[in-house]
Amino acid sequence: MTLEFAASLFLLATGASALGGALGMASGIFIVPLLTVFAGIGIHTAIAASIVSVIACSTGGAATFLRVGLTNLRVAIVLETATTAGALAGVLLIGVFPVSALFFLFAAILLLSARQMMARRREPEAAEIISDGRDWASRLDLHASYPDPARGREIAYRVGRVPLALALMFGAGLVSALLGIGSGVLKIPAMDTALRLPIKVSSATSNFMIGVTAAASGVAYFARGDIDPAIAGPVAVGSVIGALLGARFLIAVPGDRLRLLFVAVLLVLAAQMLLSAFGIDLRGHAA
Repeated sequence: MTLEFAASLFLLATGASALGGALGMASGIFIVPLLTVFAGIGIHTAIAASIVSVIACSTGGAATFLRVGLTNLRVAIVLETATTAGALAGVLLIGVFPVSALFFLFAAILLLSARQMMARRREPEAAEIISDGRDWASRLDLHASYPDPARGREIAYRVGRVPLALALMFGAGLVSALLGIGSGVLKIPAMDTALRLPIKVSSATSNFMIGVTAAASGVAYFARGDIDPAIAGPVAVGSVIGALLGARFLIAVPGDRLRLLFVAVLLVLAAQMLLSAFGIDLRGHAA
C-alpha cells in the first residue's frame, strides 16, 4: 500500500468520523460505503476496518460527552446488555448473507431510520411522559437532564417504554455485527422514538455504547482474519481525530438542526447503498 493511499484512507476516516461522531453513529455507517465505492475495497474487508474505526470513534468522542453531561450512563448500561446480545447473535450469521443482500439490508435500515426520525421533529419535554413511578425507567432511575447551550438552561427529560427499546437494541446489535456500522443508526431512532430521549442525549449516549457493541463483534472479525492492519490503521487514527471534531459540533448545534442533518445523511446513504445492491457505483457504471 502506497503512502498516498494510506493518506486518503486517513482523510476519509477523519471526515466520516467527524460527521458520524456529531450524529452519534460513529464512523462505521459512512466508512463502509466510502471504502467500497471510493477506495475499491471489498465489503467484508471494509466492514472489518469500520469495526475498528467504530471502537476508535467511540473512544475519541465519549470523554467529551461525559464531561459536558450529555451521556445518560444508566440508559447506556441498561440498553447495552440487549445490544451486545444481539451483536453476538449476529456473529453467528457472518458470511451467511450474500453481498447484495447486505447492501439491501443496509439501505432498508437507513430509510426506516429516516422515517422514524422525521415522524417526531419537536424535542420532548419532561411533562409529556406521564409515569406512575412503577415503570422500568422510574425503577431504574433513568430520568435525567442535560445542559443545552442553545437554550441557555438545563433541560429535564423522562424516559419511557424501556422494554420496547431493549427489543430494538437487540436488533441493532445484530445488524451491527453483520454490517459493521456500530448500530448507532438504529440506536438513535430507538432511543428517540421508544425512550423519547432528546436528540442530543440520544446521540451522546449512542456514541458511548457503540464502542462496546463493536468490540463484541470485532473479536470475531479478528479471529477470521478479515482485519487488514494496513487499512484499519489509517482508518482508526483518522476516526479518533474526526470523533473529537464531531463532539464539539454536536454540543454547539441546536437539536432540531441536528435531527434534520441526521435524516439528510441517512437518505443520501440509502440511495447509494441501493445503487450498490444493483451493482451500480457512483461513477455511473456497473461495479
